[in-house]
Amino acid sequence: MQISTVGLAALILLVLLFLKVPVFVSILSASVTYFILTPNIPQLIIAQRVISGMQSNPLQAIPFFVCSGVFMNYTGVTQRIMDFCSVVTRRLPGGLAQVNVLLSTIMGGLSGSSMADAAMEAKLLVPQMEKKGYSKAFSSVVTATSSMITPLIPPGIGMIVYGSIAGVSIGKLFVAGIGPGLLLCAALMLLVGYMSVKRGYEVKRDEDEIEITFWEALKKAFLPLCLPVIIIGGIRVGIFTPTEAGAVAVFYSLLLGFIYHELHWKDIIAGLKETALTTASIMMIVGAASAFAWVLTKEKIPQTITAYILQVISNKYLFLVIINVLLLFVGMFIEGNAATIILVPILAPIAASYGINEIQFAMVVIFNMALGALSPPVGILMFITCGITDCKIQNL
Repeated sequence: MQISTVGLAALILLVLLFLKVPVFVSILSASVTYFILTPNIPQLIIAQRVISGMQSNPLQAIPFFVCSGVFMNYTGVTQRIMDFCSVVTRRLPGGLAQVNVLLSTIMGGLSGSSMADAAMEAKLLVPQMEKKGYSKAFSSVVTATSSMITPLIPPGIGMIVYGSIAGVSIGKLFVAGIGPGLLLCAALMLLVGYMSVKRGYEVKRDEDEIEITFWEALKKAFLPLCLPVIIIGGIRVGIFTPTEAGAVAVFYSLLLGFIYHELHWKDIIAGLKETALTTASIMMIVGAASAFAWVLTKEKIPQTITAYILQVISNKYLFLVIINVLLLFVGMFIEGNAATIILVPILAPIAASYGINEIQFAMVVIFNMALGALSPPVGILMFITCGITDCKIQNL
């Protein structure tokens, strides 16, 4: 085993990440280092691994769900769902902060991208929250934190990536994510209510602030709210695959745009450009991480770590505690999808050796990656939100 070569590649990866070099460049640089320094390995393999990593059939669902989420923002769907959330939460302390959390939960079922949701809500809700007296720091934190619900709510992109890597049913992952996602939503709403009462943010709201009734708001938001049901139901019943569900989501979002008369050709072109950019950034990370995962597999790193952990840790509950801490730590430094591709081939077999349910372990990984996306020093959700709201990170 080329321990020194693998160690050098890992060191280069960590150094570049600390220097805030783009994630895919950092991972690809580490892989290239290994291929250059290791003899008797054709360097053409790295290109093959990058390309093959992006050609996995389940990953084809990603551009479709990204596209549907983008089109939802152009069709007036977001505003209708926000009005519905405002009506639902109008008796709760916290006002727009509660709307922020609930909107993230519902939009998670439409877009599947936490970064897209963070950007959308930072533009849409934070200015309104500031007008209502919320501090910019509090508004930005609520927006970034609520966005980490998105990976847990189907059709989360993290679930698609995990399912394609671990060979787990994406449909089962979608269903399994509903419970943790709603639980996290409820916990955040309780925390937001407590903090709002403590700081005096919209403790009581006038009924006149919401002009429409619950049923009027539900009527306007009914068609968008049907999309998660269509996606999950269609996959579970067997009508279509996750990739086909993504195509259905795109068609449905376009249909809503024409029904509401709020989608124009310039919006479609802008949406397609945004989809291409977002998808390209995700797939470049996936491809680079796939090459690095091949390096780890070739050097039998997963097998070595598995044997060591099984020898040291005999209790599966202790293993889960350690894995939670490890994943949170890794998620703080490496983008979630990249960390998933690198770590899942190592950790999933170990979890299976302990008899841990594959769906349960998938939720553990996805949740910790979502939490890591909020935490410094990488904290991509916080950087996206603060970049839009112009809030300094040190003030949070």
